[in-house]
Amino acid sequence: MSIDEIAPPPRLLMGPGPISVDPRVLRAMAAPLVGQFDPFMTTTMNETMALYREVFATGNEQTFLVDGTARAGIEAALVSLVEPGDRVLVPVFGRFGHLLAEIAGRCGAEVHTIEVPWGRVFAPEQVAAAIEEVRPKVLACVQGDTSTTMCQPLAEIGALCREHDVLLYCDATASLGGNEFRADSWRLDIATAGLQKCLGGPSGSAPITLSPRAVEIVNGRRHVEAGIREASDEARGRVIGSNYLDLAMLMDYWGPRRLNHHTEATSMLYAARECARLLAAEGIDAAVERHALHGRAMLEGVQGLGLGVFGDLAHKMNNVVAVEIPEALGAAGGDAVRGRMLDDFGIEIGTSFGPLHGKVWRIGTMGFNARKDAVLTTLAALEQVLRSSGVAVPAGGGVEAALAVYR
Repeated sequence: MSIDEIAPPPRLLMGPGPISVDPRVLRAMAAPLVGQFDPFMTTTMNETMALYREVFATGNEQTFLVDGTARAGIEAALVSLVEPGDRVLVPVFGRFGHLLAEIAGRCGAEVHTIEVPWGRVFAPEQVAAAIEEVRPKVLACVQGDTSTTMCQPLAEIGALCREHDVLLYCDATASLGGNEFRADSWRLDIATAGLQKCLGGPSGSAPITLSPRAVEIVNGRRHVEAGIREASDEARGRVIGSNYLDLAMLMDYWGPRRLNHHTEATSMLYAARECARLLAAEGIDAAVERHALHGRAMLEGVQGLGLGVFGDLAHKMNNVVAVEIPEALGAAGGDAVRGRMLDDFGIEIGTSFGPLHGKVWRIGTMGFNARKDAVLTTLAALEQVLRSSGVAVPAGGGVEAALAVYR
């Protein structure tokens, strides 16, 4: 069998993620490999930890990478924190809140959820009431849920959790680097992310940070495991259900002892380091403002085409917008437009999930694609496809509205 060298078609990925990888990150991934305990490797790991402390806005010593996609980071956090029978509270405002609830349930937790309609976020008093009622060990929440494009404010939730001695875990996969994030000042205990959104890299590495009190919980479970042969049946139930995602082992691997745990995904380490290096060089606040600017231009642009926008815009993420699919397109028209955007212009935009499936397109402006030419090209292509599909839109309305933002 003869198979040609891989040659992906050129694409401008303007969906909710993954996004087009920054060329500088791709160049970093092509750097030569070194051995696991080469001084260059350990130095690079140390540099990566320092960079992600800046990205997460934290002084946490335990800030490193979990090898795997963003979901590996989520599972590592929950499997290392949650013991069977623990109460876990999950505020759900989109698909990825349901994911946190599912993973917590797989850890044996007693999972409690509260929900708001998709397109909204939680007020602090709603979370406070649920904490009072449930008395959870862990509150697990998403900051930015791309299924709805909403961004949950966290500062007051962090204060509530600390007041009630609740551990706060945050999934910042879709928001970190493009929206304000303050791990320490918001009093988060664990936060995880992925490279494939605002960080501008490929999927496959999950940055994570743990507060000192989260580290204490994780290490406390490690002590139980150390004596497992002599432990009672009750203690055996507290064993972490994963070796690969055991944060206690990963802290030893990334820490000064460098205890061998797994073979580091070296090229992904290079990618993650470069993603964070670029953000730090730009300035984290400047990167957030860049995402806000281009996200605002895209928002104004789709509205300039006469299209509706889903959700509470006061709490929309900077980096993605949910565009209501015109009724004139009919039931299958949304997917047809996406297909033509891809086939005719090489531009990918996204659909959504659950109650929003077939009702909105999700258009992202994140990472390397949070830039003027990408926004204007996408709006021009969308206008052309809509017009040729029989949808009456103002000529040049999208590009002109976006340009007004840039002016």
